[in-house]
Amino acid sequence: MPQQRYIAHFDLDAFFVSVEILNNPALKGLPIIVGGSRERGVVSTCSYEARKFGVKSAMPMKTALKLCPDAVVMQGTRGQYSKYSRWVTEIIAAKAPLFEKTSIDEFFLDLTGMDKYFDPYQWTIDLRQEIIDKTKLPISFGLASNKMVAKIATDEAKPNGYLFIQPGMEQEFLAPLKVNKFSGVGEQTHKLLQAMGIVTIGDITRYPVALLEDKLGKYGVELWNKSFGRHDGIVQPYHEAKSISSENTFEENKSDVDFLLSELVRLTEKIAFELRQDEKLAGCVTVKIRYPDFETTSRQTTIDYTLRDDELIPVAIDLFHKLYRKGQPVRLLGVRLSDLTGTAVQGSLFEDVERKNNLYKAIDDVKNKYGRNSLIKARTVRGE
Repeated sequence: MPQQRYIAHFDLDAFFVSVEILNNPALKGLPIIVGGSRERGVVSTCSYEARKFGVKSAMPMKTALKLCPDAVVMQGTRGQYSKYSRWVTEIIAAKAPLFEKTSIDEFFLDLTGMDKYFDPYQWTIDLRQEIIDKTKLPISFGLASNKMVAKIATDEAKPNGYLFIQPGMEQEFLAPLKVNKFSGVGEQTHKLLQAMGIVTIGDITRYPVALLEDKLGKYGVELWNKSFGRHDGIVQPYHEAKSISSENTFEENKSDVDFLLSELVRLTEKIAFELRQDEKLAGCVTVKIRYPDFETTSRQTTIDYTLRDDELIPVAIDLFHKLYRKGQPVRLLGVRLSDLTGTAVQGSLFEDVERKNNLYKAIDDVKNKYGRNSLIKARTVRGE
């Protein structure tokens, strides 16, 4: 008989807003929008008070302010989000036998086998309370027999609650929920399902699977299986991702600061491209300098998770200026990006994220097609 699975999904409620409230308790209870500028920005996230007015993530800021004109608009506290995310990660890592960090504010925990020694539900309640006590962040969780049901249970438990779907009760739990509770059911698929008379997840179970396949292809079969609460996704063990680095040992020692900064930009641009190809974001930047006598020094700083050149390069330059001994020739210069995590993490919240991401995608597409040096920063171009 297969072992009973227990999967918990933890979600830090309105994480970015919650961090802002911790930094400024006077904001508690107010409609808050975190995002870019009022004129051209987009909503990154918002408080539950703002959501009551219809404000949603990815909505243009102008639209959000028409819906909720009294909202407090914030561009966010840089660095604080990474700090709190790491804090929660450390608490979970110290307790959970196996966990997966899927984004800056979401975690899956595999508690399978723990039922021999503990009550998995009470254990998860206790861990949630420990996180709240230490960080003061609100957190919700769902506990179920698989990742899909656990995540949906978390959504149903919000805000700041928890829900256990007993083994064997998955289908009953899902049946009354709207079909767009499933990830992958976007606006167009939702409209198509509604036109087929499918409104709830329970409606899917009563629909012939062959007809679903005819209308939706393989996704129709997947949707039908999911409606019964079936899901076999595994919790991927979390490992602190390895760093990405690049360095250059010069044939002749260099003391020209303009040259060194140009090289620093080139190295940072290079590894930022590699970062995006690996679908990672970095939370730490390190600059290394080696002098002719082989003395090597380095300096690092943590940053808000990002994958963008224009956010990484200024940090590297600032570290260089703090580290470099003026007038001293340099034998080696290097840059390393570490504290890597998946791109499900939300990066910078302070500009029009979608527009900038599209720009970097276009740049990377050109580099992949014509070579990494086909597009480079003007600052890295040096005359002969």
